[in-house]
Amino acid sequence: MEPFSFASSDTLDCSVSIRIINLEGDEAPLLFSTLIDHPELQHIGSNQSPHSDLYVTVQVWADSKPLTVPVQTAYKSFRSERRWNEWLTLPVAYSALPVNSRLAITLWDLSPAGGSGAQGHAIPFGGTTLPLFDKDNQLHKGRQKCHVYRHRQADGNDDSKTPAVLGKKRTDSRKPPVVVVRDKDAEELDRMEKLFKKHEMGEIPRVDWLDQLVFRGFEKRGLQSSKSALGKAIQRQQASKTDVPNLEKDNKESASDRDAGNNSSAPAPSKFLLNVELPRFDFPVVFADHEYPPPPVSSLQHLSSSQSNIALKPPPEVQFGPGINGIDDTDEGYGSRLIRVYDPEVGARDNPAESKHRRLVRSQHRNGILDKDLKPNAKVRDELNLIMSYSPTHILSPEEKDLIWKFRYHLTRNKKALTKFVKSVNWQDLAESKQAVQVLGKWTDIDVDDALELLGPTFDNSSVRAFAVERLGKADDNELLLYLLQLVQALKYEHISPQSGYEVAQDSSLARFLIARAVNSLVLGNYFWWYVMVECDDKTADQGHDFQVIYDKIAYDFMTELVKRPGGKETRKTLLRQAEWIQMLSRISAEIKESNESVSKRTDRVKHFLADPKNELVTIDPPLPLPLDPSVEITGVIPEDTIVFKSSLHPIKVAFKTTSGRKYPILFKTGDDLRQDQLVIQIITLMDNLLQKENLDLKLSPYKILATSTNAGLSQFVPSMSFQGIYKFRKTNPALAYLKQNNPDSQGPLGLRKETLDTFVKSCAGYCVITYILGVGDRHLDNLLLAPDGHFFHADFGYILGRDPKPFAPAMKLSKEMVDCMGGSSSEHYRQFKQYCFLAYSALRKNSNLILNLFSLMVDANIPDIRLEPDKAVLKVRDRFHLELSEEEAIRHLERIMDDNLNALVPVVIDKLHELVQAFRA
Repeated sequence: MEPFSFASSDTLDCSVSIRIINLEGDEAPLLFSTLIDHPELQHIGSNQSPHSDLYVTVQVWADSKPLTVPVQTAYKSFRSERRWNEWLTLPVAYSALPVNSRLAITLWDLSPAGGSGAQGHAIPFGGTTLPLFDKDNQLHKGRQKCHVYRHRQADGNDDSKTPAVLGKKRTDSRKPPVVVVRDKDAEELDRMEKLFKKHEMGEIPRVDWLDQLVFRGFEKRGLQSSKSALGKAIQRQQASKTDVPNLEKDNKESASDRDAGNNSSAPAPSKFLLNVELPRFDFPVVFADHEYPPPPVSSLQHLSSSQSNIALKPPPEVQFGPGINGIDDTDEGYGSRLIRVYDPEVGARDNPAESKHRRLVRSQHRNGILDKDLKPNAKVRDELNLIMSYSPTHILSPEEKDLIWKFRYHLTRNKKALTKFVKSVNWQDLAESKQAVQVLGKWTDIDVDDALELLGPTFDNSSVRAFAVERLGKADDNELLLYLLQLVQALKYEHISPQSGYEVAQDSSLARFLIARAVNSLVLGNYFWWYVMVECDDKTADQGHDFQVIYDKIAYDFMTELVKRPGGKETRKTLLRQAEWIQMLSRISAEIKESNESVSKRTDRVKHFLADPKNELVTIDPPLPLPLDPSVEITGVIPEDTIVFKSSLHPIKVAFKTTSGRKYPILFKTGDDLRQDQLVIQIITLMDNLLQKENLDLKLSPYKILATSTNAGLSQFVPSMSFQGIYKFRKTNPALAYLKQNNPDSQGPLGLRKETLDTFVKSCAGYCVITYILGVGDRHLDNLLLAPDGHFFHADFGYILGRDPKPFAPAMKLSKEMVDCMGGSSSEHYRQFKQYCFLAYSALRKNSNLILNLFSLMVDANIPDIRLEPDKAVLKVRDRFHLELSEEEAIRHLERIMDDNLNALVPVVIDKLHELVQAFRA
């Protein structure tokens, strides 16, 4: 086939337009006898003059229904011919047109006496219906000649009685052929029309001076032809006066037809033709319907779907019928065709048969009188224990839900059974939900991880969420601080009205709880305030306007409640001073980032700005609690310790004096969203807390990060050096040489202090396991840092949950430099490192529910790597825990990952390439 360039109609956003050019044709005037029989006809404008004033209306129809309101031409007074030459624009775009769209074009005459189909003083002169797409589904373009049906309004139906283009009539073979004698002038005019069409489409070369002569000659010939046709019609009328009866009959039929309007079932086209013009495009426009992508089935699972009778099901299998092939199958003459029918209810709606079965089963245990004494036998107890061990992401089957409901009173003594019980309840059934709330009140105390699960997006019952908040009330401030970031996100799933005039505390037990705890603690209040401020600052479409309004109300209610407490006004002033302090740093950071100066000049500018007394940063009185760590109070800045780093965002290192007399260096960065780094650091802090509860101190050093807006934030600066920086000075075993330089001990292992090497081994094990579980990517020697005292840690968490910009990235970053510092892969210290890794992995697997629930609360937090696939974020973390394996099998799997990574060549190549790229940039 020859190449064919075309455009699709769904990409054509311009409005439909049409040019009404002129009306061709004429008809014999009415006989005087007809006017006597029908006196109302003499008041119609077209009966008084062959060039009377007419106006045209155009309307788009589809599926026998109007799509738009009619658009009409402006008033125009005609002299010699009815010519409008006016473009009309209709209020619909080509992209919104169905394939059966039509233009219903009606010419309106004027008559003070009215008549059939009249609209005020306007009566239909004639109508025509023009399809916008031809039989090949291509959009019509250029000039069109439309047959006009006299005294009728264009109907626009799919089976229109006023088609603009006449179809070919079928001839009856039984009848003799009729010889039609055509006028030579008419044949010549038709031939010229075809040539004009070709000229218009560019198929005939243009010669301007010659074209004008031809056009004028054609107009004259057309006028002469119409006059001659009209004269012949008048002659036939005069010749037929001898047959009076027939004449009266014809006149009456004509008059009745003119007055009948739309009552005739099969009208015939008149001698009038309406010339119109449709827009031309560079390419043919082919109809293409706009296809809306089906929403993912998981998006339909919101609110209470997981704990109700609704459960996600796998997508339906595609069944192939006759003539329909699979993706890889082929058939002669057809090629590969696949038909998929998308039905979202298949994945998110309950089966009616299963629903009825569940109601029948639960009706036996609805009253609960006998259920209170039910106790499971050994087999059922094992089944229940298996169900209780499921992870939060596991979907319960209908049979498992029925079993939990049957033994609900027995399970009230099991704290791990509460979340499974809530998932088994059909909360749409009022009687069942009422009884479930009563059972909740008898349940034993649950753990914090289960309470956090009940505050997630899949639980919307207010009684259930209030029960979870009551459990959180038993946690102290330090424990609550570990989950505060997620609890602020959980406010999105509360039933808080965005309308003004309502306090959030009235709508939400969680908001009431958080505000009450935050106003009583400076540390909690500090972080709560900044977490809420970042949500207020998030104006992206993913956040939504309603959530912004809700967080604005939460911030207002927090401040209102704060000033009511003793010392609350001073705390409010402190928070406002922190905001002013952040604004000052943001201003200078934005200035140096936009300037084209060298790093030294930028550093000098920042030092001058900080040392300027007008900015009130040299001396801060009274001392200000640092937003990054409110337990630290700063009294002033140290300008000479300021450094501007050489990178695209030019972060600023600023050191502050504290009330304890120590320096507190921080990094301030603008132009980057630190919420993802903040989340990772918070999870590392939580995991460190969990490991220490297991008496496993891996010397982790999670530095503090606080996002102050969606594009700025603070980070604690930890004195350290990257492995890449160490490698530049020492090529052989650089990390060990660096530690020996700072912690020498000739009697110690490998020539350095035992405590330093022990700290390095433990911290390496902790970060290797944690970064593996979180799927931290883009690991290279520049973001592996080593402190002088042996603390190893990671920085820059721009890629998490398995994402990595480099191909064939390892699942765990265990570089050769790290192992060499331990004495090699065959050393006792490396063996101890592996043991620490196994202990840490086992301890964190025991607390996997808590970590998974924290991630489930962050699915709508607008974190970049979670936002990519929010429905899979929790599953990606769960997969790293390998909960389907036993503890021994999981440890073996982790050991294989470590061994494969240590012996792999790709990570070494990636580090070398990264080193070359950084050297080239420098």
